[in-house]
Amino acid sequence: MEWNESQWLGQFVRAVTAAFPGRVVCIGLQGSRGRGEAGPDSDIDMVVVLDRLDPEDLERYRRAVEPLSEGAQLCGFLSGRGELEGWEPGELFQFYHDTWPLVGGLEFLRDRFTARDAARAVRAGACGIYHACVHNALYDRDPALLAGLYKSAAFTLQARYFSRNGWYVSRHRALLERLTGEDRAVLDRALALRAGEPVDMEGDAARLLRWAGALLRATGEGEDPGKNPSAGG
Repeated sequence: MEWNESQWLGQFVRAVTAAFPGRVVCIGLQGSRGRGEAGPDSDIDMVVVLDRLDPEDLERYRRAVEPLSEGAQLCGFLSGRGELEGWEPGELFQFYHDTWPLVGGLEFLRDRFTARDAARAVRAGACGIYHACVHNALYDRDPALLAGLYKSAAFTLQARYFSRNGWYVSRHRALLERLTGEDRAVLDRALALRAGEPVDMEGDAARLLRWAGALLRATGEGEDPGKNPSAGG
């Protein structure tokens, strides 16, 4: 029988709210399924925020969702509210904007990040991508890892656009239409790899390394990592 996403999400919500009566702050959907860009094998990225998270809640959650179909694709994030309120703001802005609430919401986080925090996320993303790209080219030579770095670059580009313009473009194809230059080329390649195009180890690694390196050099020279003088608004 074909999987019905809407029906499954309803089952998930009922299972979690029954396991944690009166304690659910937010249940939401993230990732490609939330953006409407999922493929048949995409993960189901669920967010569950409780009033608090005790160690025994992990097993209670696991038991609650274990009977659901498509369990092998279920992943996501489970947290207490207080921990999120103290989270690194450079990560929090993307978490907030990439979550589509099904129950409750995340408005309590809205004043805990700014465009400057997004710019810090750009720098952190560029650092991680640059380091991993070099390591992969020298040692692992893993096409899947390189494709994963392009996926990370897409999120870094979302952060860069947010830091420059003050709004978050959730769908990657919509973001592509707003970018120019190497930003656009990197995101275009990320989408192509996600659609199943084979990885070009040499060409793809070189493009990603140049792009991440340019962001870091600009930061080292005092430029805001979210700023892109050659890009349109």
